[in-house]
Amino acid sequence: QVQFVESGGGLVQPGGSLRLSCAASGSIFRSYTMGWYRQAPGKQRDLVARITTGGSPNYVDSVKGRFTISRDNGKNTVYLQMNNLKPEDTAVYYCNGWPLNWGGWGQGTQVTVAS
Repeated sequence: QVQFVESGGGLVQPGGSLRLSCAASGSIFRSYTMGWYRQAPGKQRDLVARITTGGSPNYVDSVKGRFTISRDNGKNTVYLQMNNLKPEDTAVYYCNGWPLNWGGWGQGTQVTVAS
């Protein structure tokens, strides 16, 4: 099963930026739409952005204009550039396929937005 390794999280002040990376263990990655998901404490894991194999992005309303998803199929990696971060963006961020979560969930990367 393909595994994902997320990185790039951290503690940032409101208004700050972070760039998350997700590396996949297999080349199958390049054949599927990929998504970034997040899970806040006590809440379910939700999709925040997705990107097709051809690079077309889609975002949930709460992150539109602030987050940018991209991918490098040659590196089996998907990225999430997060700007103008807000406290409500605090969560563990994961990547996986969309709509089917065909890979094994990684450990995620913690993003904390606080002053």
